[in-house]
Amino acid sequence: MTVLITGATGFIGRHLCAHLTRHHQPVLALMRQPAKLSELRQQVSTLGGQGELVDAIAGDLDAPGLGLTSALPNDITAVVHLGARFAWAMDPAVARKTNVEGSLAATELAHKLGVRMVFISGFMLENRVHLERLGIKLANLSDTDWEQVYQQAGSYEASKLEGALKSREYAVARDMDWVEVQPATLTGSTATGELDTAQPLFQMIDNLNHGRMALIPGSPEHWLPLVSVDTLVSIIAAAISAPTPPERILALDPATPNLKGLLALMAAPLGVKPPAYHIPSKLLAWLLKIPGLATKLNTAPESLHFIQPTRFDTTSSCAFMEGQGITLPPIHQVVQSNARWYREKVLT
Repeated sequence: MTVLITGATGFIGRHLCAHLTRHHQPVLALMRQPAKLSELRQQVSTLGGQGELVDAIAGDLDAPGLGLTSALPNDITAVVHLGARFAWAMDPAVARKTNVEGSLAATELAHKLGVRMVFISGFMLENRVHLERLGIKLANLSDTDWEQVYQQAGSYEASKLEGALKSREYAVARDMDWVEVQPATLTGSTATGELDTAQPLFQMIDNLNHGRMALIPGSPEHWLPLVSVDTLVSIIAAAISAPTPPERILALDPATPNLKGLLALMAAPLGVKPPAYHIPSKLLAWLLKIPGLATKLNTAPESLHFIQPTRFDTTSSCAFMEGQGITLPPIHQVVQSNARWYREKVLT
């Protein structure tokens, strides 16, 4: 049986393909450029998977009906939706095209095929206070003023929230086999320390190394919840195959330290001094509106939304992981491994 994956060429996607094929699970990757399949296969094999078990079909999240022009194989058992467009200060129409319309199209495809949909959203969907502050009406989603949400949250976060909530609503209305995995901010590989250079954690390490973090955003209660890429792909794989998984799985390590502790962990391998004092998030967000300052500090105002004081109930998610034999690696070791990788691979 084959698993269809959107976003298979991304950092998480490559690791997921490696994990699945290592366990002899065939994968069909939805790719805008199927001619690059050989490159993906090589990357999957390098990560310890079986690249020859990955195949490709032409498709595009930005195209109607995912741009599918070829018939899908009849042995697809699940659709995993990882594909997304990420950038700060995106045009709302561009963000919506991929992250909302594309997500709905992927969900509609799973419904058409009659298979399980494993939808990768984000941990902020479990922060009800934040959603209410943005004006999202969970009780009746159609009452939400999405233009207001986009203005407050920025196009990336708003489009991810809108895409997930509308896809969830579609799935519930049709009684679909639906599992939503909600990852925290991604760390790199536990084994090698390799980081995705597009991820916020890489940006944070880079800013710390170059002295662009003189102050700690928020208060001592603020944190940036993390999950290792290894743990995340194990959770997604379990969500694909488990007979009765939870409808929502929060992929988040509750042992993640507060932001001050996290910065100290990253600073040690870099040989730099971590910041010691805090700056209120609202003040920092206001300062980042000064022309040129956000660029100089390499910090987008939108990114501050993910650093917040809310703690999350991971009881059911941890119970699911335990039942699937998934253990969380010590997060402090993972973070320091990522910082060492940055020092050895990026700075040399």
